[in-house]
Amino acid sequence: MTIKQWQRRPSAFSRQALGAYMALVVYGSLYPFSGWRTLGIGPFAYLGDPLPQYITVFDVVTNVIGYMPLGALIVLALYPRWRGSIAVCAALFGGALLSGTMEAIQTYLPTRVASNLDLAANAFGALIGGMLIAPATSALLDRGLLRRMRFAWFERDAAYVIGLSALWPFAALFPSPYLFGGGDLPRVLWDGLDPAMQDAILAWLPASWDIETWPDRFSALLPDDSWEALITSSNLFAALVLATLLTRQRAPRIRLMILLTAGTLFAKAAASFMQSRAGLTFDWATDGALEGIGIGFVAGVLSVTLPRAWRAAAAGAALVVALVLANLLPVNPYFDIVLADWRQGRYLHFNGLLHWLAWMWPYAALGWLASAAEHAFIAWRRARRGKNDGNGGHEHRSL
Repeated sequence: MTIKQWQRRPSAFSRQALGAYMALVVYGSLYPFSGWRTLGIGPFAYLGDPLPQYITVFDVVTNVIGYMPLGALIVLALYPRWRGSIAVCAALFGGALLSGTMEAIQTYLPTRVASNLDLAANAFGALIGGMLIAPATSALLDRGLLRRMRFAWFERDAAYVIGLSALWPFAALFPSPYLFGGGDLPRVLWDGLDPAMQDAILAWLPASWDIETWPDRFSALLPDDSWEALITSSNLFAALVLATLLTRQRAPRIRLMILLTAGTLFAKAAASFMQSRAGLTFDWATDGALEGIGIGFVAGVLSVTLPRAWRAAAAGAALVVALVLANLLPVNPYFDIVLADWRQGRYLHFNGLLHWLAWMWPYAALGWLASAAEHAFIAWRRARRGKNDGNGGHEHRSL
């Protein structure tokens, strides 16, 4: 089948994926973003350095493979404005530009070494990625199975939600005091404050609130398993609703929920197996967590019959409840054992990224729900105003 020019459409999801992957590259290249210093040399002096004395095949192959998705995403993101060899050249130039910038900045990081060999391997990886994906770009974006599923199951403006849903399994990988209980960054920031600063902030609050006793008072209301079941079910329910909120009527919503839940649990078990020293693959599968998984999944399935506005409101409320509890409840001492067993040194950059993703995902989802609610309210007000204006002097007519 011949694709006419007017049938070629750019892919918003490809552009978003490209932005996310570039952020991942920046994070992995500059982590831990501390210890900056100057050696008295220019940032691009590494370009004229001799090749490193010790070169391992593993490092070269890793650099090539790491930039192959970047080159592929550049080609996909530029489609259909730039196609073929032009898009491949753009992938090469874009990969070299990003890698060269990262290597230059690494000049000022004590834990990193700027290398012209890394630059060459990264640029070559971007070139290979672009060359491999370029012949299949039209098939993927214009008439491919994924595109047909995308527009048959999801509404046209669902790219952001699809991206959030794709990140959900990764946001659940890093250990948390309660299963799926991410978003506890406020508590981490609070615990990191100097005690004098904490006292100064508490002094602004009414003494009758007695805020310092809230964690213990809340914790005493229910057993730990019940709290974990509530946090787990709330987060899972919100993730399932978000993944199916912008689906069309004929979309297999329940199957999508099953796929997302199963994929999340599989990824959680696999990450625990690889990262745990003691092989605690299912250390997170407590009684409360398993109960929360069941409740959250059943609630998500039952919600498909509700109007979209109600589902969005329920998901937002569930996220708020889970965030409040995750930041308010005291951390179970057992969690320190789990976190100590997690190999922080293995895949250090990846672990740090997962931790930030666990912190930020609930707020990104809640922000989108709030934005969607605002747009829906504005549209409702406009429709109501237009209806009233059309009624002329019959605004009080019964409906």
